[in-house]
Amino acid sequence: MQKRLEKQASRPLMASLQLDGRLMFMVGAILVIWVAFHLLTDQTFITARNLWNLAVQTSVVGVMVGGMVLIIVTRNIDLSIGSMLGFAGMVMAVTNTHLPFPDPWNAIVTLLLGLLLGVVLGGVQGYFVAYLGVPSFIITLGGLLIYRSGAWILTEGQTIAPLSEHFQVLGGGLNGSIGGGWTWALGLSAMLAVLAGDVWGYRKRQSRGLTIRPVWAQALVTVFSLLLILGFTLVMNGYSYPQTSIPRGMPVPVLIMLLVVGLLTWTVRNTRFGRYVFAFGGNPEAARLAGINTRLLTVQIFALMGALSGLAGAIQTARLNAGTNSTGTLAELSVIAAAVIGGTSLAGGVGTITGAMLGALLMSSLANGMGLMDLQTAWQNVVQGGVLILAVWLDVLYNKNRPG
Repeated sequence: MQKRLEKQASRPLMASLQLDGRLMFMVGAILVIWVAFHLLTDQTFITARNLWNLAVQTSVVGVMVGGMVLIIVTRNIDLSIGSMLGFAGMVMAVTNTHLPFPDPWNAIVTLLLGLLLGVVLGGVQGYFVAYLGVPSFIITLGGLLIYRSGAWILTEGQTIAPLSEHFQVLGGGLNGSIGGGWTWALGLSAMLAVLAGDVWGYRKRQSRGLTIRPVWAQALVTVFSLLLILGFTLVMNGYSYPQTSIPRGMPVPVLIMLLVVGLLTWTVRNTRFGRYVFAFGGNPEAARLAGINTRLLTVQIFALMGALSGLAGAIQTARLNAGTNSTGTLAELSVIAAAVIGGTSLAGGVGTITGAMLGALLMSSLANGMGLMDLQTAWQNVVQGGVLILAVWLDVLYNKNRPG
């Protein structure tokens, strides 16, 4: 016991904290970007109002990026999610404006229909990949063209609006926040959950003789996590309704994004499905020989990606209060870029939901900051493309130099 404590005390700082170096680099890069934009935009970037808007802007990509991580980890790709988002959004807009049901049933049925449509479309694509042997790049490229055209054919190019009030809540508009009180309740609940989870996890690992952080390192990580949640809660409550001091609280799309990310992270870490996904991505043949039904697993992953695309379509359509033919254009590139920047390897087998979320936040921060600077869209695309290339290059260097 004494030797183990002495060994822990002699570890380097990062080894003692047991944190992913690439994730820490991502966090540092985001902070540098925020400070730089704050100085370049007359100190308007790091304000409660802009960070609140940044969170909403991140929500659409944030909802889908977890599914894309699972797709890429299994050595596939899905180029259709932007068009699927637009098609599902248009179907939901048409449904919402024609259903005879009163709210909130109208909004509930509309949302369920969009999710079901996403599951079916994604599942069909997964079937083509898993059982018919069509490369995912080809089948989803076809889906990109079909769904984008389908949205136009459905309404003959017309914009469908307005949507019902309850459905608009999904987009985080004027009535699309949960208020200051509920935001504090969720924030404090999250802090208690983190504190209890860290204490329980530490004692469990200690009782089983597993590697644990030194007490000071565990306390540092826990305090940092609590401060992060507290800061997020203060920012969400720092933005008020126009001409009032009433806090708007957390926007509904941000709440949905956090629930999706939390659920996917738990699924990947604690379920057989999550273990099978990474086993399949690490070595498909070994996974098949081990008895994993890799074909069914592929269909399930693509169906999940479809459901997330439908959910993102509901958020984006509700945010615009209209179904438009351009909704979701190039969204697939933003999601893939966020996943890759967040450390998901295009070679498969490696990726984290947390890293992908940081990638989504980094890409949204760049777009938000450049928008505040009135930089032309063409130059914004150049910068984001350059960041993507840089991230892939760093990933190649990391894979070449990592031990083992």
